Amino acid sequence: RRPPRSTLFPYTTLFRSSIIVRLIGIAYRIPMVNIIGDEGMGYYGTAFNVYNIALLLSSYSLPLAVSKMVSARLAGKQYRNAERIFKSALFYATVVGAAAAAIIWFGADFFAREVFFMPYASFALKTLAPTVWIMAYLGVFRGYFQGRGTMVPTAASQIFEQIINAIVSVAAGSILFNEALKTEILKEETGSGLSNAWGAAGGTIGTGAGALTALLFLLLLFFLCRSSFLRQVKRDRSGRLESYGTILRVLFFTVVPVILSSVIYNVNSVLDNGILAYNFSTAGRTEEFTALWGIYTGKYHLLINVPMAMSNALSSSLIPSISQAAAVGDRRMMRARTAMAIRFSCIIAIPSTMGLTVLAGPVNNLLFSGDNSVAIQMTIYGSLAVVFYSISTVTNAVLQGIDKMRLPIIHALISLVLHLAALELFFYGFDLGIYSMVYANILFAVFMCILNAVSLKKHLKYRQEIRKTILLPAAASAVMGAAAFGAYQLFYRVCGSNLISTVFSILLAILVYGV
Repeated sequence: RRPPRSTLFPYTTLFRSSIIVRLIGIAYRIPMVNIIGDEGMGYYGTAFNVYNIALLLSSYSLPLAVSKMVSARLAGKQYRNAERIFKSALFYATVVGAAAAAIIWFGADFFAREVFFMPYASFALKTLAPTVWIMAYLGVFRGYFQGRGTMVPTAASQIFEQIINAIVSVAAGSILFNEALKTEILKEETGSGLSNAWGAAGGTIGTGAGALTALLFLLLLFFLCRSSFLRQVKRDRSGRLESYGTILRVLFFTVVPVILSSVIYNVNSVLDNGILAYNFSTAGRTEEFTALWGIYTGKYHLLINVPMAMSNALSSSLIPSISQAAAVGDRRMMRARTAMAIRFSCIIAIPSTMGLTVLAGPVNNLLFSGDNSVAIQMTIYGSLAVVFYSISTVTNAVLQGIDKMRLPIIHALISLVLHLAALELFFYGFDLGIYSMVYANILFAVFMCILNAVSLKKHLKYRQEIRKTILLPAAASAVMGAAAFGAYQLFYRVCGSNLISTVFSILLAILVYGV
């Protein structure tokens, strides 16, 4: 049956919750930066790089795999097999979650000292270790509910998770930072970095608290629905019972391709962190790297992630829509949905890039305390990453939706090699320091966009429409940028308030772009 042409996002509940979750996740980082400082954010960002890779390897793909397997069994009314899949997935989560948590806990000192040259980052790493295990179970329950055809439990649990995460992260980060600072003052060791490290560890406690809250919420829903699920199992007359060994094997081979794709696409942050730390160490600049990395991850990345959150949420919702069109072989619909998704992404990304460029100073000074000169320069030079990362994220989702799962992996590998070569060239050849990371980061997304575009043209016969998708938003953004910059200068001369001037210039920018 042909899917409705009017629907681009069949999973609107998950799409909306993804946007809310990402915006909350971005918002609470602002007080975190102001509490624990650039150095603290350096420890925080480094710990999360390791945590994210452990999460990808252990549980990131579990919701997708469990959902796919459970929904297939329920479609055939194999309720006993669906129950066995759920139990097998819990066993899998127990094993891989425990292994990943143990590696982070016992390897924290090694990663912090030998890989990232930040010994104090081990505090944040150790507090994140139990969270990996919790997230593995959380992935199973989310996948189970999704496999039963409802996205509401996943969406609600994500919002609860992020709200608790935000509250506890800021509170715990502040408490531990201030307590450690008192100890430093008593021991006359102020400036040792210990207070920043404990503040970062406090921030990571919020991640675990949020995950635990979401898990408890899903457990409550599960036990409320348990009697209904068991009645289905008793009514099962399919006669076919899969062994636990077979289920675990299928689960494993369902999980692995998604893991490979995700890890390769995300491992660049860990490699960047380690390589750049080593480069600064060999250049005799180890002490300044932690704060610079904190500025890069805690300020620059925070700002460019605001508009990119829309593209990430869009890509998550796009795959089922494209897959529906691919299932019936409707190439025209696939091209139309691809064009609409890319256009929607550019309509947000291009003006966001312009806004971040012309208002880099006002926005950074409004959100963050202290000296923001480096963050401002990063934002001006690196705002273009918003456009290329948004497009590459969406085109990755399109390729996955048309069942070309290996292509994003291959493209990510090629882009990663070129990106690392560019990073070394910028650092040693042009002596750009931390800015080598900013430029190399943009190039990674550029390479991904080019490779994805070639593949879409080959497999989907898709040719990017330039005028409506790029030229018109770019022209409107140029007018918007000029208006925003002029408005800020005028308002600031009149009232002398950065807050009032920034807010009014942003509102004017939105109005001008909308018109």
